[in-house]
Amino acid sequence: MKALVTGGGGFLGMAIGRRLVERGDAVRSFSRGAHPALDALGIASLAGDLADAEAVAAAVEGCDVVFHVAARVGGWGPRDDYWRTNVVGTQNVIDACLDQQVRRLVFTSTPSVVHAGGDIEGADESLPYAERFEAAYPETKAEAERRVLAANGPALATVALRPHLVWGPGDPHLIPRLLARARAGRLWLVGRGENLVDATYIDNAADAHLLAADRLAPGAACAGRAYFIAQGEPAPAREWIHGVLAAAELPVALRRLPTALAWAAGALAEAVYKVSRRKDEPPITRFAARQLATAHWYDLTAARRDLGYAPTVSTAEGMARLRDHLRKQVDPPDAGARGPRP
Repeated sequence: MKALVTGGGGFLGMAIGRRLVERGDAVRSFSRGAHPALDALGIASLAGDLADAEAVAAAVEGCDVVFHVAARVGGWGPRDDYWRTNVVGTQNVIDACLDQQVRRLVFTSTPSVVHAGGDIEGADESLPYAERFEAAYPETKAEAERRVLAANGPALATVALRPHLVWGPGDPHLIPRLLARARAGRLWLVGRGENLVDATYIDNAADAHLLAADRLAPGAACAGRAYFIAQGEPAPAREWIHGVLAAAELPVALRRLPTALAWAAGALAEAVYKVSRRKDEPPITRFAARQLATAHWYDLTAARRDLGYAPTVSTAEGMARLRDHLRKQVDPPDAGARGPRP
């Protein structure tokens, strides 16, 4: 199989590419920059911008399946930037697949497209898209997902996966940020930390994408549908955070911040950053406050039934692997550092 992975140099994209190579597929990546790690895996790397339709078309040419993983992520930044990458870029991928007669498109979405601000506990895919969004990321991903699913048909079978909070060794975003704040004494627990959360270990998220691609075809049960992907092990947020801190051999010292206060702090921080035209992300946003304070875990029945999805790495095993990975990041004694790198 000839596969294209957009965002192949990213955390999830590289995991998908590695899985494809391991089973003998020919893989190419399309991303914004060069990634030597892709070369080491034998993945052909193409550099370009998703908003450049010609570059996308060239990357798609000759492929049997496209994994569209690339996206602009985060809870802060100009809406136009998110729209350009997540919506225009996704439309370019769809158009290229149709023009190049690619038969399968697997889109990486996010559960945030249905998060309306309250708890989500055991919901399935019948949950509607949120009507209002507090950040451009979930808003533009929702629009992109709509377009991908609407494109499903005899010429192009499409499916959208919504992996929740992907984490594991090599994660460049979630884990490093959490550990950096813990080391700085600025790790806050929004609310009481009893809200149930079901994050997704990286290997399970990657496996779900390959399972979807293998079952995807015009008229297949999964064609034109979206699926939640997670561990199937919802646990209180504080327990998951404790697990990460333990893996990094850091003391558990979480301070609590009332939910209402966190949301108000996010709103104030956003206002200050807008007025001052700062381009970096505020320490907290309304979107982040909602995500941290609410429960979000999902019914995985549809993914198990239609995709054959079954998480192979438990949260406990994932934490053990994370611990081993972080220990390997320890600087040698002559470098003057004894703890894991941030």
